[in-house]
Amino acid sequence: MKIKAVLFDLDGTLLDTIDDITESMNQVLAASGLPQHSRETFMYFVGDGEQKLVERALPEGMKDEANIEKYLHEYRTIYGENCTVKTRPFDGIPELIQEIKKKNLLLTVLSNKNDPLVLKTVETFFNPSDFALIWGKKPEFPKKPDPASAIAQAKELGLETSEFLYIGDSEIDMETAKKAGMVAMGVTWGFRPESVLREYSADYIIHTPREALAVLQ
Repeated sequence: MKIKAVLFDLDGTLLDTIDDITESMNQVLAASGLPQHSRETFMYFVGDGEQKLVERALPEGMKDEANIEKYLHEYRTIYGENCTVKTRPFDGIPELIQEIKKKNLLLTVLSNKNDPLVLKTVETFFNPSDFALIWGKKPEFPKKPDPASAIAQAKELGLETSEFLYIGDSEIDMETAKKAGMVAMGVTWGFRPESVLREYSADYIIHTPREALAVLQ
């Protein structure tokens, strides 16, 4: 079936957000005298939403519900103020968006990041009118890799899920795409290695944004 829409993950796919995430969470940890983590470590902490990020960043023995809630609140405050400081689109992404638009395909964003932050970052770095839907984590849907939100995007646009190309950088994205019945494209410039994308059965793996266009002919 011909592709009629392209769904993008946000962090690690459209935007390189890892420095702002790393510095914000490390600031929270440092304020309490807790061990901090490297940029590379945070690449594996992200993907499952902010609560999981905070839980993974906390030391063993501090991962109880009360601590997670406390540090999650602190992280949201600091990251909310600093989420666009060092964040930038990956090279070639703005051009890819424009090329997809020329093909009269619909574009959407679907992220496990808090919904207001998704809107803020997309509005900062892109023209939000380029996207038919921009969704972060919404209370009515479980987070990815549950496919409910991806399926809901297709329904909202009046399309079959099989008419979507889902582009993401992690196992969470590949699993979501597969469960939703979308074509799964993994990108190697994000926060997971190519081996993870292959393990989770990506239909396509690309190394530069422009390579996505070959699938959209």
